[in-house]
Amino acid sequence: MNLSFLRDRAFLRELLVIAVPISFQQFIMASLNMVDIVMVGQLGEASIAALGLANQVFFVLILILFGATSGMAIFTAQYWGKREIEPIRKILGMSLLVSVAAALFFTFAALVIPETTLGFYTNDAEVVALGSGYLRIVGFTYIPIAIITAYVAVLRSIRLIRMTVIVAVSALIFKTILGYCLIFGVAGFPALGVRGAALGTAAGWTLELFLLLALVYGLKTPLAANPLTFFSFDAPFFLRVLKTALPAAVNELFWSLGVTTYNAIYAHIGTDAIAAINVNAAIEELGFVIFLGLGNACAVLVGNRIGAGQKEEAQEIVRRTLILGVVFALGVGTLVFLSRDLVVGLYELSPKGADSVRRLLTVMAATLWLRIFNFSIFIGALRAGGDTRFALLMEICSIWLIGVPAAYAGAFAFRLPVYWVYLMVMLEELAKAFVSGWRYKSKRWIHDLVNASSEMQA
Repeated sequence: MNLSFLRDRAFLRELLVIAVPISFQQFIMASLNMVDIVMVGQLGEASIAALGLANQVFFVLILILFGATSGMAIFTAQYWGKREIEPIRKILGMSLLVSVAAALFFTFAALVIPETTLGFYTNDAEVVALGSGYLRIVGFTYIPIAIITAYVAVLRSIRLIRMTVIVAVSALIFKTILGYCLIFGVAGFPALGVRGAALGTAAGWTLELFLLLALVYGLKTPLAANPLTFFSFDAPFFLRVLKTALPAAVNELFWSLGVTTYNAIYAHIGTDAIAAINVNAAIEELGFVIFLGLGNACAVLVGNRIGAGQKEEAQEIVRRTLILGVVFALGVGTLVFLSRDLVVGLYELSPKGADSVRRLLTVMAATLWLRIFNFSIFIGALRAGGDTRFALLMEICSIWLIGVPAAYAGAFAFRLPVYWVYLMVMLEELAKAFVSGWRYKSKRWIHDLVNASSEMQA
């Protein structure tokens, strides 16, 4: 393993300038999300399960939005490498159209049929009632979330990271403080329990949208233009961008549906099982913060290099990020393993639920490095390089041919405890590692989208 790049200060500085703010934002987000679960966790396992299952709707939405906007951000990163601003604004307009259209569907599911939606996951009437009340409040913010996601994807691809971090962290702190007051009835607020958490979340997203737009225009960023100009693209350009972005969005749709199917299977094992999964997920999100920063930074640098015609350098950036990611993952996994009892002590869990959390954290700690390897290649290479159709095929096959059947067999055929089912799901990551590693080495993932299109037009 060649580690000489650790002496390359210019590379490390360029990577960390992007990675650190994103990781910091994700750390604050994960920490405050865990605080939310801890606060709601004081209300019992049914409340934990309701919050976790209601957030599955948001989870599917945000991944579809992430897929669509990051698929389009492949172009904005490459255009930024060429220093062309007008196409970037038009791609933002496309991203807004697609994102808002997707959000409308989820808004309907949350506001009109929340009981039906949650009935997919559980038959527990108390959990469905609590979760439905949560969805009917946060569903109003799904369109603002779509607008935020579109702007953030473009801002990151043109390296305006700090702005998005300031806005997100400010909104998250506000959301957490308000949520605390409304959950427990502090400072003269009514004690609303799970509904209080929903009101805090909705207020936080609304504030984030206003702050983001204020900074985009107040600081005169490249996106501070007449919004009507964002939609001045022609059909051929839109279709060309959509051809690359759509597989990424479909990829996230199938992946999120797979993950939400896992949660439905966990929920059918028992309310204590899905409560344990939600606790594990909060720690998992916290453990992932470093790698989200590294992966997204890698994607931006790779996109910029490909746009500038530096394909070999793009390949090398991915290699270096992979090494850093796996090394950090081994360290984070060790830390998670050593802090299991501390985590369990934060929640009001039954003895069975507490034991499940300990074992789930052990599995997560042992397999984190494998998941980071796949994530780094997927985000930093395949998607950043425009290889979205191959990524889509790999994701669909790994989840729906390996992961979901393994989870179903473990839960319903063998009737295993939730932590063994969770371990069986990791077979998907193992298979994916072989395929993604082979694709990276082949270099067939590198697609110069903006220079090739310019040559075709000429």
